[in-house]
Formats: sequence, C-alpha cells, structure tokens
Amino acid sequence: MATLPTAQSTGSHGRRRSSQRPDEQPEAPAPWERPALAAVLVVAAVLYAWGMGSAAIHPYYSSAIRSMSTSWQAFFFGGLDTSGSITLDKLPGAFWPDAVSVWLFGPHTWAAALPQVVEGVLTIWLLHRIVRVWAGPFAALISALVLAFTPVTVVLNRATIPDTALTLLLVAAAGALQKAVRTGRLLPLLTCGVWVGLAFQTKMLQAWLVLPVFALVYQITASEAPLRRALRLLLSGAVALAVSCSWALLAWMTPAADRPYVDGTSNNNPFSLVFGYNGLSRFGDDDTALGAVAGTAASRTSGNTGWGMLVNHTVGPQIAWFLPLAVLVTVMALVWRAREPRTDALRAGFLLWGGWLAVHAVVFSVSNGNHPYYTAVLAPAIAALAGGGLALFRSAYEAGGQRRLWLPSALVLTVVWALVLDWPTWFASWLLLLAVPLGVGGAIGLWVSRSGASRTMVQGSLAAGIAATLLVPAGWAAAGLDPLYAGASTSPTAGPVGTAYHKAVHDRSALRRVGLDQPSTRDIALLDYLTAHHHGEKYLLATQAAYPAERLLRAQSQPMLVMGGFTGKTPFPSADQLSTLITTHQLRYVLLTPLRPTTPATTWVKSHCTRLRSKDYGWRTRGSFGLYDCARQR
Repeated sequence: MATLPTAQSTGSHGRRRSSQRPDEQPEAPAPWERPALAAVLVVAAVLYAWGMGSAAIHPYYSSAIRSMSTSWQAFFFGGLDTSGSITLDKLPGAFWPDAVSVWLFGPHTWAAALPQVVEGVLTIWLLHRIVRVWAGPFAALISALVLAFTPVTVVLNRATIPDTALTLLLVAAAGALQKAVRTGRLLPLLTCGVWVGLAFQTKMLQAWLVLPVFALVYQITASEAPLRRALRLLLSGAVALAVSCSWALLAWMTPAADRPYVDGTSNNNPFSLVFGYNGLSRFGDDDTALGAVAGTAASRTSGNTGWGMLVNHTVGPQIAWFLPLAVLVTVMALVWRAREPRTDALRAGFLLWGGWLAVHAVVFSVSNGNHPYYTAVLAPAIAALAGGGLALFRSAYEAGGQRRLWLPSALVLTVVWALVLDWPTWFASWLLLLAVPLGVGGAIGLWVSRSGASRTMVQGSLAAGIAATLLVPAGWAAAGLDPLYAGASTSPTAGPVGTAYHKAVHDRSALRRVGLDQPSTRDIALLDYLTAHHHGEKYLLATQAAYPAERLLRAQSQPMLVMGGFTGKTPFPSADQLSTLITTHQLRYVLLTPLRPTTPATTWVKSHCTRLRSKDYGWRTRGSFGLYDCARQR
C-alpha cells in the first residue's frame, strides 16, 4: 500500500526547495498524487455543477450575458441589451466566457453557469500545482482540499459573479511570480503582470490589491541585484497597468455615438466607472467621486465591515474555518526561518500568501461594506497557508524536539475553531460529533507517538486529524446544493445565515431562481403585446432602470433602452434625447416603476405619454409597473 511521503522527501522542510537550481525539474509525482488530485477535482466539479440547470445566476449579469452572446458590439463593450444602449456597471471581462458559452450552447441557465464551474475547478488544479512546487505534494493536496471545501467558493462557483474569474487569474499571477523568483527569468514576471491586468478586467481595482505584496516578495527574495530587481518590477508593473487599462482606454477612444453609454457615470467616461463608481466611492462618504453616480441599496451593501468582519456570524462560516491556522503558521514560519538566506523559497511563499491574506483583510475591514462572497478571493491564500503550514509542522514533528507538538496542537486548534464558528447556528452539529473525537484522537495519537512508533500509526493519526478539520466546512459547503442554504443569486451565501435564508424560511417562494429563456406568464404577455405592436422602431421598449428590463432581456434578446442604468440614476438618456427617439419613431413604449428613482426622462414620459390599462397587455393586475404608449401623446 502506497504511503504519503515524509516531509523531508517532499521538500516541505524547505531546505531542499530553497537550494534547488533554476534549471532543475520538479521531482516525479508519487503514485498516490495524481489519483488523489483527480479525486479532489471530481468532487469539486460535482459540488459546483450539481443542478446547474437551475443555477443561481445573477439576474442583472445574466441578462447582459444573453445580450452579449448575440451582438459583437454588446459583447466587447458589455452592453446590457443587444443594441448596446448602455453598458453594465462593471467591466465586461468576467462575462466574456459566459457570453461565449451561451453563444455556443444556446440561452440556457446551465450554459451561463458552466464557465464558473470550469474556472473554479481550474483554480484548485492551479493552486495544487503552485503549492507543490513551493512546499511539496503533501502541502499541495491539503491546499486543494481546503479550497475545494471552502463553503463560499462552492456557492459562488454555482453563480455568474465576477469573483470566480478574479480568483483564478490572481492565483495564476501568484504562480507566475513564484516562477520568476525561483528561476530568475524576466518572462514569468511579465506574465505575472499580464495575469493581474486580466484580473483587473474582471473586477477592476480589487485585482491590484496583490501588487504591493507581489512587489515586496520579489524585491526581498529574488536572486538578482537590487537595482535589477527594481527595474524588472517597474517593467512588470507597466505591463500590468497597460493590460488593466486597455479596455477602458479603447472605450474612451471610441466616439460616444459608436458605443454604449458607460453606466455608473455622469460623464460617460469609462475611467469614471473604474476609479469612481467602482473605486473611491466604495471607501468614502462621497459616492459621486470622479464622475460616478450615487449608489443605491441595490448597488451597495453596508454590512460586513470592520475588523471583525471575517469572523462574524455570516462571513465566518463562509471563509474562516482555517483562518486561525493560516495566521499561526505564517507567524511561526517567519520566526522559524528568520535566519535562512534572503532567497529562502519556503519563507517567500509564506510572505506571498500571508501578505495576500493580510492586505485583503485590511481593505475589506475599512470599506463601506462587503457581500460575503467578496471573501472568496481569500480562499486560495488560506488554503495555501493551511497546506504549507501543516507540511512545515509535519516536518518539525518528524525532526523531533519541542517543535513536534505544533502539529497536533494546530489540528486541535482548527477543530475547536470549527466548533466556535458553528456554535451560533449549530448547523453541522452531527459533523462536529464526528470531528471532535476524530480530531482529538488524531492529536493524541501524534502526541503519544515517539520516534520508534510505527509509521502506520503516525500516518493514521495525521490523516484522522486532517479529516477532522475538513468535516465541518465540507458540510457547510455541501449544504449549498440546497437552494435554501445557498443564499440569494445576487449574494451567494452558504448555510443558514444571511437575509436570503431568513426570508426563505418564512416564504419558500423566495427560493425561486431566475433563468435564461424562462419567461413568466406576465413576461410572455407583455413581450407578445410589444412584439405585436412593434412597427420598425429601434427599441422594443424603454425601462426605468435595469430592474424592469432584466427579466425581459433574459427571456428574449431584444433591443431595449435601459434608462438610468443599474441604479436608475445614470443621466442617460436625457429628456431631450428621449423626446428625439420618440419623435423619430425609434421608440414607442416605456415601462416605469416607482421602485426606482425619478429622472427628467421619466418625468417627461409621464407628462407626454399615455398610460395603458394593464388588461390591454394581458396583465390581470398592474403591480408596481406602468406601461406608457408614447405614440399616443397627451
């Protein structure tokens, strides 16, 4: 029977890895490695893809995905409708794979969700590869398991939200940086800049949070002379900046008449979208900074902030199961390896992943508010630190001496922390009944074992302890397969926490998911009426903000004028522009709702157009919408 290699044979102690020459090839995989990794990837794929036909796709993003799949202009600029009247309030990069998938396979919910599944599985595979080079196969396998069973990654990878692509690209950037440090070559460092720039295309400024960490790690640990390291960093940074700003620059250079209006801005400037609406306005009291429009409750969240946000009742069970272990091993690794050479590869890895974790934790703590799924970007760092840290503690355990107690202590700490996180809900109590005795038993087995103990006993105790640490987060992760425990499609959250869960407990209808090409009876009636009365106008309909248009755009790829953008506050179109569209017979019908802000354009509609009776277009009740016919002006 194959056994896991010792820490020394894998290089997790660090000395062998640190002295590896740049031209050396990584050691051949042990017989157990590939089957173990394949099993983790299969389990992850099942968790992410199960029930994909009813995946929790984001209602706003998915409507744009369908439009982007049918129009090259909408695809490149991120147009919300096929005519490209206005963009998303985000950069389109994260949604390009989704749009391609819908273009290839048709307007199906599973087609929109498929790229997230692939991106999630690729992230695990890539992290395993990176950690294996850094700390050995044992650490790599633990990291892959921790990432696969992080609850927030499971619910997020079943949605259509940019953070999945962001995480994959940043992990790729970390791998390129590690290769640049290890080999001393320039190309991997430039590649790191490219990956960061592409990550910027998915979620803008958040992608740049890793740059100070990357720069510090390279400047401290790379083998080149200081000036050469600094010059290379500047060059890589220039590449990252160029790739990051490429879309915004191309959009800015395109005449306004030839592209959609940039949502979230008062000046139709893509740089205001990036650095204002999705940048400075998130951290200060002025939410109109740099030409941004003011946010709304639908575009901003005010919760989950402050220094305790990562371990609060809602966010903690999403991401923090291995957080104490990650912090502990980072501190101990830096202390234990303080006397190693500056280029020590093992210490460099702890600096990299520990810095990644620290910077994001600080930024999230001082921002105005965060959705729980924002923390998914922390999962690779926590997973890498957990894997690398347990490998380091295992090496110390096998070396003997006082440090041998760190391994069983770390396992017990992680199991106890699982009890703390689960305590408010007692959601996985039956798993805790397994995890606690398994973890304690494994720790006792390691404590009492001596150098003469059988190898089987030591490995069995270690395996039991590691399994105990994974049981409870895996239970929370698997719970996300039930829509009751998956949160809202706009804010995925695993387990019995969050507003979506509490609403669903009292009203099961709150669990209904939106889908592509799945219109309701009301949607069909309205679309049939609009189509029957459409006589060559450019737009089938204009709506007040994106909210009324989303379900119609998911049902059919039709040109629709989304007035006011996502928030309803974007100053497009103006009242004069709307009047021109109507008088030139490019638009006839407008759908208004009191649930979104009044603008000069909507005021013009109410004063110049005739409101239709709901029964005219097949609705039994008017609800919160009013359809106006501007061909019948007052």
